[in-house]
Amino acid sequence: MRDQEPAPMDAERRLSTKEAAELLGVKPETVYAYVSRGQLSSRRASGGRGSTFDAGEVEALARRNRRDGSGGSGSGSAGSGSSGGGNSGGELSVRTRLTLIESDRYFFRGVDAVDLATRHTYEEVAEWLWTGRMLPGSTFTAPAGFVSVARRAVEALPEHAAPADLLRVATVAAATADPLRFDLSEDAVLGTARTLIPTLVAALPPRGHDRRDEGPMAHRLWTRLSMRKDPDEASLRALDAALALLVDHDLAASTLAVRVAASARAHPYAAVSAGLGVIEGPLHGAASGLAHRLLQDVLEQGDAAPVIADELRAGRRVPGLGHRLYPGEDPRARALFAHLERIPRAEPALLAARDIVETTARHVPLHANVDLALAVLTVSSGMAPTAGETIFAVARTAGWIAHALEEYGERPLRMRPSGLYAGPRPPQPLPE
Repeated sequence: MRDQEPAPMDAERRLSTKEAAELLGVKPETVYAYVSRGQLSSRRASGGRGSTFDAGEVEALARRNRRDGSGGSGSGSAGSGSSGGGNSGGELSVRTRLTLIESDRYFFRGVDAVDLATRHTYEEVAEWLWTGRMLPGSTFTAPAGFVSVARRAVEALPEHAAPADLLRVATVAAATADPLRFDLSEDAVLGTARTLIPTLVAALPPRGHDRRDEGPMAHRLWTRLSMRKDPDEASLRALDAALALLVDHDLAASTLAVRVAASARAHPYAAVSAGLGVIEGPLHGAASGLAHRLLQDVLEQGDAAPVIADELRAGRRVPGLGHRLYPGEDPRARALFAHLERIPRAEPALLAARDIVETTARHVPLHANVDLALAVLTVSSGMAPTAGETIFAVARTAGWIAHALEEYGERPLRMRPSGLYAGPRPPQPLPE
């Protein structure tokens, strides 16, 4: 027998934070996380202490959480579902052995992802995610023919093309140079992974100095992102750590798109293209650019308060704060901030980021997420606002290929949910 839905509350009634948390079955911090991502609206309580919430909104969200089986915590991993793929409780659930997000931590194949990124390079973490083996000293090499084709394609684009445009075009160009791209065997897909990532980086135009096409991937990427010609070791290590931390993050929107493409047996280049098509959204890969601009504004004004006020007055969420999967602190941000604290020139941007968090916490106690940490890296390293999106896309390409490889081992076309038709019932007369 189905549980009865409780009677709706009086829509005029306002709930305290504690009451809203109890109704939703979450911690008070998670209530504010719902506010940050636009699922609830809040109003300052009379007297200026705390916030109140519309009872009708809270009840509607509680009903949605019960239908979806999400429990409202926002910290569950879609990869922990028990089904091999399909709709469970109204939510797509996909079994995966790659990434688990749990208790404000995340793990790659059962190993703490922050520990991996701290002790290993991006290439080594990518190999671990692909194969479950640690290969010290791993390097990726781009075939000269692939690079030549990809560079010519990227150079034909207009100057205002976005990072995702460049990477998408480079991916398609590399695919045309690979007659074996339709081989979906594990060895072939791994070979594609190890050549596509360096090809994408090599295809990006340099920033004011010569390209670097050898050595660690972070070193090569630096010459495409920063105007600083001779980076210090700490800065390069911070960029490498950012790449390693962002390799995968369970079934993010772009990763789901990749798995759908792989389910239809699209080759790895096409699957990566699907991910790049989604990553441009301001709620996904492009979010770091919004945080970059916010951080620059705070540095220019010397105070976060007026900048935050302008964001809220315009009805915008403050970028770089909160994450639906982490009621507490985003572990990726914490790890990247630790690297940035070793770079003296990053101190002003770090102080500005702290000012943003503390100023916003007067109303909504949200932690910094990885987009704000990326913004500190890009601002302090003399990079463009779009640099964070490039870092994200290059890093996540490794995770996308890991998910594509995993999906190739499943039955084809299983990512085919059924539509819930809500249009007029047939038969309808022919339109005139």
